[in-house]
Amino acid sequence: VQLQASGGGLVQAGESLRLSCTASGSIANINNMGWYRQPPGKQRDLVAAIRYTDGTTYYTDSVKGRFTISRDNAKNTVYLQMNSLRSEDTAVYYCAAGAGAVLITSPRFYDYWGQGTLVTVSS
Repeated sequence: VQLQASGGGLVQAGESLRLSCTASGSIANINNMGWYRQPPGKQRDLVAAIRYTDGTTYYTDSVKGRFTISRDNAKNTVYLQMNSLRSEDTAVYYCAAGAGAVLITSPRFYDYWGQGTLVTVSS
């Protein structure tokens, strides 16, 4: 499975960005997709996740009400719509994919990772 992330860039605080992550290869068993982010000098943390079977989602508290994770099964693509961006959202964003029936919120259970895409929010 290969994951291709895109959509990062430089924006002003309050603006929006949409990240995309397209999966290819042997994706039949993929049932979970997640977006992680790693700010400079900090650890990588989960931002949002989605389970394909029923669309169940997870958001970390700091992005609730501002970010939305969604999927387009026909395009094998997961999106992260990021609104009302803040300087503290600045990070490298990574998408991840995993199998399994439950919604995955731990990086240990994501099997595949995409390359990062940099989001920079200036204040």
